[in-house]
Amino acid sequence: MFGISGMEFLILAVITFFVIGPERMPIYARQAREWIKTLRRMAFDAKDEFKDALGDTGMQDINWRQYDPRQYDPRVIVKQAFDEDDAERAREAEEAERKAKEEAERAARRKLPAGAYAPFDSEAT
Repeated sequence: MFGISGMEFLILAVITFFVIGPERMPIYARQAREWIKTLRRMAFDAKDEFKDALGDTGMQDINWRQYDPRQYDPRVIVKQAFDEDDAERAREAEEAERKAKEEAERAARRKLPAGAYAPFDSEAT
C-alpha cells in the first residue's frame, strides 16, 4: 500500500495517535469511517448505474480479459502496425497497377472515327 511496509505503517499510526491525541482520536476515527462508507457507497452506486446502462445481458457479454494491459506487448503491437501498413501499401500498389492496366486496355480498344488519322508523334524515333 503506497510502498509502506507493515512496520512503517505501525510507526505512522503511533505518531498519528500522539499528534492527534487520545481526546480527538475517536472523532477522527468516526470521520474516517464515514468517508470510507461514502466512498464505498459511491462505488456501489456507480457499479449499479453501469449495470443498468448495459442492461440485463450486458455484463455477461463483456470480455474483461481483453482490457487487461498485461497481455499486450508494445513490441508486438508496433510490429503488427508496421505489417498492416506494409500490407496496405501492397494492396494500394496492386490496385494502382490494376487500374493502369485497365486504362491501357481501354485506350487500346478505342476506335478511331472513320477517316481519322492515327495519332502521330513527330518527336518519336
